[in-house]
Order: sequence, then C-alpha cells, then structure tokens
Amino acid sequence: MNILDRIVIRKKEEVAQAKADTPISSLEASSYFSRTPYSFKEFLLNPERTGIIAEFKRSSPSKGVINGQASVAEVTKGYATAGASALSVLTDHDFFGGNYADLAVARENNEIPVLRKDFIIDEYQIIESKAMGADIILLIAAILTPEQISSFAKQAKSLGLNVLLEVHNREELQRSIADNIDAIGVNNRNLADFSVDIQNSFNLVDEIPDEVMKISESAISDPAIIAELKKAGFNGFLIGENFMKTDDPAAAMQRFVSELRSV
Repeated sequence: MNILDRIVIRKKEEVAQAKADTPISSLEASSYFSRTPYSFKEFLLNPERTGIIAEFKRSSPSKGVINGQASVAEVTKGYATAGASALSVLTDHDFFGGNYADLAVARENNEIPVLRKDFIIDEYQIIESKAMGADIILLIAAILTPEQISSFAKQAKSLGLNVLLEVHNREELQRSIADNIDAIGVNNRNLADFSVDIQNSFNLVDEIPDEVMKISESAISDPAIIAELKKAGFNGFLIGENFMKTDDPAAAMQRFVSELRSV
C-alpha cells in the first residue's frame, strides 16, 4: 500500500465523520456559501500578476514538517502582495498538517482566488469547500473514476466553484478530460512515491486541450524554469515547498518574483 492509498482510506473515514457531525444544511447556512467565487482564469491570466499559485503547506508525508511556525495570514498576504495569481491551502490534517481554519484565514485576509488543496472523494467535500470560502477545488485523477470527475466537476460548477483537475501521466489525462474543468495541472510529483521530475510537464503539455488553462505543479524552484514552462504553453505554476521551507515564505516569494521578472 502506497502513501496515496493510505491517504484515501483515512479520507473516507474523515468524510464519514464530517457528515455525521455537520449536515449539509449547516454547510449551506455558512456566510461564505452565498458568496460568488473569484474567477480562476481572470486572475491567472492577468498580466499584472505572475501566474504563480502560491501554496501554504505545513508538512508533507515525504518531508515531514516543512514549516510549523508560519502564520497563515502573514504568509498568504505576502504571497498576494508579491503577485500570486491564486493561493493554495492544504486542509488535510493527518498527512499535511493543514486544517479548515487555515483556509478560512487565507480567505478572510485576501482578495484573490483560494484553492482548497485536499483529496476530494465525495460530493459532500465540494459543498464543504464552498462553505469554507474556497474558490477552486482540486480533483485528483489518480483517486477518482472518470464518472466521478465528470459528476464532481458538474456539481462544483453549479456552485460557482472553479475546477482544477490534477494528472500525473498520459493515461490519467486521456481518461479524465471532462466538461466543466477550468484547468488541468500536471503534477511533477508522483503521489505514489513522492519522487519529482519537471520533465513530466513538458511531456504532457501538448496533450492538454487548449480550451483549458495549463498548470505545472511541484518541483519548481528556479525562475528560469517558469520561463521555459511559459514558452511550452503553461499558464500557471503551483509552488509551495520552495517558499515554505524558508524562515520567511513571503519574502522568499518576493525574491523569486524579482528574479522571474528579470528573466
């Protein structure tokens, strides 16, 4: 059993408990549920921003604790000020040290799209995402059937949410393309063993339909790589660990963006 299998097993337990504790009617009564989410595309393609989806991540199964002291409010506000097109916030607790409160804080302190980074396996989590103030949900092809991807994406769009579909290889991409998807992200990290290879993005970019935005995720630590990814056709770049492993993630992003603009 690999890490991803363990995460999904635990996630099923979490969702079952959440359903027992908080009925959908309570989620729909949230102050954020009637809010209109920001347009992912509008912010991602805004030339005044960077295309970077800057991630707040406390820990990971492969690296352990990455940054246990960072303030969600300070880091995410710093990311936005530095030019982030969107924020990614981990809400998985057991494997990534996140929680729902982190996303709520990011939402309260920023006026750019927020991606709920988690392992969505049930429609309940989509309603939950809207209730907690997310603008974008992540659908991971490796843990979902094509039917689930289609159904979940349709439900998300009915709630006004943006949908980012994450794939790791050609097989996942070809079987997972569906209506109601705003962006497809190529994860350069293999979630089965957590190895990384930026070449994965270059290998798949031309197979992603042009009508959706193209995102490269993980293993991005050099501004020059973003320049190459842009030339290849990518619109967005998810970066987390490269910033979070420093004492001041917001300042690290500011330096990165300064280098990026000089490139």
